[in-house]
Amino acid sequence: MTANWKTRGLEILPGALVWTTLILSVVLSFIRPLWVVYFVIVFDLYWLFRVTYFIPFMFVSWFRYHRNTRKDWQVLAERQAAYEDVRHLVFLPTYKEEIGVIRGTIGSILSSAFPAKKMILVLAGEERDSERFLRNAEIIKQEYGDRFLLLTSTLHPQNLPDEIPGKGSNLNYSGHAVLPIIDELGLDYDKVVVSSFDVDTVVHPQYFSCLTYLFLTVSEPTKTSYQPIALYNNNLWESPAAVRVAMFGTTFWLLSELSRPEGAMTFSSHSMSLRMLVDVGFWQKDIVSEDSRIFLQALIKYHGNYRVTPMYIPVSMDTVMTGGYWQALAALYKQIRRWAWGVENFPFMVRAFAADKQMPFMTKFGFVWKQLEGMYTWATAPMLIFLLGRLPFWVAPEQFREFAIFQNTPFTLQWLMRFAMVGVFVSAAMSLTLLPRRPSNIPVHRAVFVGVLQWVLLPVTFVLFGAFPAIDAQTRMMLGRRLGFNVSPKRKTIEDGI
Repeated sequence: MTANWKTRGLEILPGALVWTTLILSVVLSFIRPLWVVYFVIVFDLYWLFRVTYFIPFMFVSWFRYHRNTRKDWQVLAERQAAYEDVRHLVFLPTYKEEIGVIRGTIGSILSSAFPAKKMILVLAGEERDSERFLRNAEIIKQEYGDRFLLLTSTLHPQNLPDEIPGKGSNLNYSGHAVLPIIDELGLDYDKVVVSSFDVDTVVHPQYFSCLTYLFLTVSEPTKTSYQPIALYNNNLWESPAAVRVAMFGTTFWLLSELSRPEGAMTFSSHSMSLRMLVDVGFWQKDIVSEDSRIFLQALIKYHGNYRVTPMYIPVSMDTVMTGGYWQALAALYKQIRRWAWGVENFPFMVRAFAADKQMPFMTKFGFVWKQLEGMYTWATAPMLIFLLGRLPFWVAPEQFREFAIFQNTPFTLQWLMRFAMVGVFVSAAMSLTLLPRRPSNIPVHRAVFVGVLQWVLLPVTFVLFGAFPAIDAQTRMMLGRRLGFNVSPKRKTIEDGI
């Protein structure tokens, strides 16, 4: 089998597993309903185990989050011997964002406890939006240029070979363009910490201080990425309920990942060492999921000797907001689908792991299994739990309805789901502690809905904005239809998300 067909086989596998499960669940519900009943019972038991397994990890991360946000990390960082040598390099890739969004992000950086004079800020624009970007970049330089060690900008040309338009290709170009400036300043790559942020990212005042402390205290600091907690609080109060539930779900998933970082990969806004980026050749420029792919590039480059270091410090971003209610839901679907396109990492990691004879087998197996199992359950669990799991009881031939297991299973599934609903109540309670301050223009009754009642929508959100975009992404890859990078439309309406 040629390399190309091996790759196509790996691209087909995740979607094939999903569609095989969905199709067999429907077909067998008519001709072998007991088989489907057995499968659904086992699957629901597995899902219940998964929920009860994740909840303690969420609590651990939640506790560490509240503890770490109360610490004075700047004092702790300044006590480290090599503190004066550390510099921060921050990339803000932007495309079609208005200047108010950029100002909000830069303002949060300047409000950090860590001195801005030890930071280099890079606005990374696109030639496709050059008029707006150049105008905004000039204004930003005039307003903030003297506040940083350096504030510069790059303009990513369009239609460069071997790349797709998107954040990854923009960062690749910007990274290579900025490297000579780092050399001119005489900075040591091993002492420069790079942060790749979405342009709407509002950092916690202690973010860079905590990052500096961790960089100076962890073992092999250049062989780890530093992952904060992603909140979507900037405009949360004005977002549709389905958007809020989906964004909280993303935060809770990340909380559970950070407390068991041995299998975690980077997500969204995060930080890493310049040494690693130079070693791997910066971000890949032909993929959509650059945030997780850069971690895999490092994992492969260092033969498994690379990891995620949890920060337990938040960064806050915008939820998708565009036009009216239905436009926001459509934008949410596209954003989740883009995240689900992380399935493109599966064939990449399998091929790379197979060629790497130095990486430990259990490291390879752990990441491959987690990727495949995660994508599979993302696409199938909502469908099986809320829809297809009920199908046999609606369409099974009459002769099967007399079996005791057929009569008792609905009650069994009902109780399993009741136990699993504990996760919903925990999520609702935890979300109350992560909400930003209620703006004065938001009435109290809306605050009650945002805090508690919105979780009634979880089953619908779970299917429409969980399973459907995941199935969409995996089907596209299975059919060889590449997904391009779409920029989520966002609007910042609240001054400070954290």
